[in-house]
Amino acid sequence: MIISISNTKTIKDVQGEFNALFPYLKIQFFRKSHHEFEGSPKKDILSENTVLYALSTSDGNLTITKDQTVTEVESLFKKHFGLNVQVFRKSGSSWLETTVTDSWTLEKQNQEGMELSNLDAD
Repeated sequence: MIISISNTKTIKDVQGEFNALFPYLKIQFFRKSHHEFEGSPKKDILSENTVLYALSTSDGNLTITKDQTVTEVESLFKKHFGLNVQVFRKSGSSWLETTVTDSWTLEKQNQEGMELSNLDAD
């Protein structure tokens, strides 16, 4: 998947693209950065209507693959665009930060989210 940052794209747009590929994952954008294996305070979540270009240090494209780890993806957003993101995994009807499992690939995270959500549905 290629995510582009442009002068019209909002957080909601990027979240939709990401969630289409990884339906049991979502990304949230934050005002401040966090360290690996740490969470981000809810008070720092940015509105989904925020235009990313206003926050970003540059524009361009970012390639995300299922084999990348959460840490890699979060680092790429920071390195290329100066954006602070956190990946969340679905667990039933809740969304959990992946802090403890940041070393897992997006594919593994998504699979785990599917399994946890299906267990909750039983």
